[in-house]
Amino acid sequence: MSWEDIKDRLKARACEILIETNAISFGDFTLTSGKKSPFYIDMRVIPSFPKLFDEVCDMYVKMIKNEIAEADRIAGVPTAGLPFATLVSHKLNLPLIYVRKEKKVHGKGRMVEGVLKRGDNVLIIDDLVTTGGSLINSINNVRREGGIVKDVVVFLDREQGGKENLKNVGVKLHSILNVTELIEYLREQSVLDEETYLKCINYIRGEKVRK
Repeated sequence: MSWEDIKDRLKARACEILIETNAISFGDFTLTSGKKSPFYIDMRVIPSFPKLFDEVCDMYVKMIKNEIAEADRIAGVPTAGLPFATLVSHKLNLPLIYVRKEKKVHGKGRMVEGVLKRGDNVLIIDDLVTTGGSLINSINNVRREGGIVKDVVVFLDREQGGKENLKNVGVKLHSILNVTELIEYLREQSVLDEETYLKCINYIRGEKVRK
């Protein structure tokens, strides 16, 4: 079976897990980026379901083994991305580092915690990407410490400019699932009514136009 066939199966299962864990909600939400959204995807709930959390991290591992050429270290992005990065790094037997959101005012004052050697290829893992702003901050901090960042892996791409913004800083985005695929799946499974489906799809399309 080809990687593309395997990935199609992973996408369907990823959608099922988001439903099983009630990780997706519909309404009126304000995202970290400040953008408004008719849906909210909360990956922070996934680690509260150990078997499903393990399954999701196996999805990351499969993607990394099939799509990433080289990685010396795994970097997690606090807070939501760090649990996934931690288990994935363990499964791959790769050293883990993590990137702080804010610089410590005491100790060494580092933005990157853990052992990072100059020239290391660092694979950054997060739960999802919207515009990519927080990921770009993490990429810049790793690069300032001497790390090389070429790839970012996320569970879900909200398709709001993250992929393009990461490409602009020389980084390729790899996602298990994108939000259009999720919304289409929810409609096919009759989880979404037509009105909510259209509201979400029109929102996604509108965000793509604004990028």
